[in-house]
Amino acid sequence: MVHTEESLQLPRDFEGFGEESHDCEWPNGARIAISFILNYEEGGERNIADGDEYSEPYLWEKGTSGGIKTGARYLNAEQDFEYGSRVGCRRIMRLFKEFGWQITIYAIAHAMERSPKFAKACIREGHEIAAHGLRWLEFWDYSLEDDKKYIKDTCLALKAATGEMPVGFYFGRGTPQTHALAPIVFKEMGTPLLYSSECYNDDVPYWIDLLWEAELPEAQREGMLLVPYNYDCNDGKFHMAPGFMTSAGQTYESYLESTFDMLYREGGKMMNVPMHSRILGKPGRAEALRNFLKYVSEKEGVWVTTRRDIAKHYRAKFPYKPGSRAGGA
Repeated sequence: MVHTEESLQLPRDFEGFGEESHDCEWPNGARIAISFILNYEEGGERNIADGDEYSEPYLWEKGTSGGIKTGARYLNAEQDFEYGSRVGCRRIMRLFKEFGWQITIYAIAHAMERSPKFAKACIREGHEIAAHGLRWLEFWDYSLEDDKKYIKDTCLALKAATGEMPVGFYFGRGTPQTHALAPIVFKEMGTPLLYSSECYNDDVPYWIDLLWEAELPEAQREGMLLVPYNYDCNDGKFHMAPGFMTSAGQTYESYLESTFDMLYREGGKMMNVPMHSRILGKPGRAEALRNFLKYVSEKEGVWVTTRRDIAKHYRAKFPYKPGSRAGGA
């Protein structure tokens, strides 16, 4: 049963930055920041061989028609995930190397442990490792202590596998407390938490106050910086409904360009492009990705960067100020 700890619930915010919106004042006068995120989960998904009751039913090539196997291995699903770790992740990395851009890896710790050469390559090429979970499983019913342990174990396992301690996180499958527990756990570990991406409700980063800091003097409060994520540009929509309604990359490419055009025209915003090795790493979709990379590379004032560097910029330009979404000196 799901436990809800009221003291750790973060309030909803329906207003945001309102009519005036918010200009993040990106470096060098850039009109837009683009964050490409590779969700690396291959080897961390459900599998009978890893002690799970049934095979992975989610986000593989056969989609909802694939079904599951209970109590037995499902090689079709397994090998679609293996395509991501064997081929897809390398293809995607070659594309970003071609354009000279760094991305953020939402890394499942167990997946990184099973692909040590890829883990080292991510660091060698300057990409960011962010915490995405110990395994790619739901843990929505964990107790408070189990929840905290999961966050800590994820970070320490990623540090061991990659050599880099994450400074940002996106689990996406946690309990009602995970979002609020992360800054507590990071502080206990003595590790700086630059940002959380456990939100989908804006096109710009923003600050929130932490409820348990309310009794502290303002100078001692740290707040938490949120760098929003999204689902609408997520390649997972190839395998879900309502999605891109086709396995081809052209609809996806067109949607990315439309998203970019709107945000670029508005100025000061951030665009997310979530990717998966086993999905966007397939040749036809990877070519669509390359077309989009080429499209934005030909525009002036585009900052393609990691979420870590987006957070660093925002913290420097708009430092935390209690009670303010935008922060400020």
